[in-house]
Amino acid sequence: MRTWQSRVTLAVIVLVLLMTTLLLAKFGLADFAHDLTFAGRLTGAVLLVVSFTTLVGAVAALDQWIRQSFPYSGLVALVGTFAALLTNAMLLAQTLNDGESVLYPALFGVLMAGSAYAAFAVWRTSVVIPAPKRVAAAVIVSSVIATANFGYQNLFQPYQRQTQPLITVSMGKPVLSKDRKAFAVPVDITLRNHGDVGFYVLGTEFHAMGQQVPLSPKDRLRQQWRADAEQWRKSSEWNPLSRREMHQPGELVEAKPWMLSGNWVESNDTYATRMVVQFPINTPYDQVAFYATASLARKDRLVLEPPLNFLAYSWRSAKVPGWVKKQLKKQEKSGLDTLLYRARVHENNALDEHTRDPRFITVYWQFGTPGASVHSSITRRGEENRIPNPEEDREVSSRYGLIDLVTGPVERTLWDIKSQR
Repeated sequence: MRTWQSRVTLAVIVLVLLMTTLLLAKFGLADFAHDLTFAGRLTGAVLLVVSFTTLVGAVAALDQWIRQSFPYSGLVALVGTFAALLTNAMLLAQTLNDGESVLYPALFGVLMAGSAYAAFAVWRTSVVIPAPKRVAAAVIVSSVIATANFGYQNLFQPYQRQTQPLITVSMGKPVLSKDRKAFAVPVDITLRNHGDVGFYVLGTEFHAMGQQVPLSPKDRLRQQWRADAEQWRKSSEWNPLSRREMHQPGELVEAKPWMLSGNWVESNDTYATRMVVQFPINTPYDQVAFYATASLARKDRLVLEPPLNFLAYSWRSAKVPGWVKKQLKKQEKSGLDTLLYRARVHENNALDEHTRDPRFITVYWQFGTPGASVHSSITRRGEENRIPNPEEDREVSSRYGLIDLVTGPVERTLWDIKSQR
């Protein structure tokens, strides 16, 4: 009876250690070779070391139960089972906290329970420990290092070093056409990334807004100032409260992308381009305002699977998400239309890639009489039609490093140009 129980115990120990070895080697090799951060690659290296330890522990357990040819095989088997217990417990906590798969938490839970049983079974075989204090110190130090590494990778590192590039917009000297019936305003856009993290460019837009600003012949009344202030909540433009200027709602003059979507800007890199906006010399506008916007994602938080494909037009709603369809009537009233682009994204580490559902990023490029804008969202497959609440938006933006940069308005009066007709 004891021989049968002993064989069953040995089989459980070896099976648990070998399964732990395979899983840790799978995740560790993927992270060590492909993780997007140094901390993630260090975690991969730690997982590979632990997988080797559990493999040696399985061999030592066989020797301890069968041949006993090595005097310290019991100690090695004990170290292997304890390493398996600690690592499986950490991976179980991580998958329960952040994962969405049911299979992996169940698997790590079984392996953790099996590792605990294996460590207890090995301990009961009267393991010979030559220097108990030194061995205990080594186990404690290695446990602290492993715990600190997992804590840094999964808690501290994702929220530190918040950085974002800077967009600047500057205007050149306007140029008249030869027939003096039109003029062009050159606009330089520069994207500077002074941080140590690269960014994917999900979408960009540049747009010019024409504004009519007649002057009042006398000082405007307080009630007129209040009426101007009440318009702020109805528009993306916050025109100043002025004693004489009577700002009218701006109108879109021109809008277009200024950088290729799906491209990226590396750390300490700069991208510059020039736009040219043309007006007839008799344009009714008194001022022009320029805006530049970019929707970005940190390259250390996700992997963007190319290409970023065009998906649909909002006015042809066959493939448009439900929330866009609901907004079509409102968009028609406000004069806004939307272009949609979509791509698959991958997690920045192997564990999340296997334990979380597939994600897709959708880029919304909007334009119309009130202006233009670009923004992005990341959702699970099958949930593209669900509108996330603000808390979910913040969580997703923080996790995947989504950033919307907006520069403007950069304004210029047109009176000097219009007077040269």
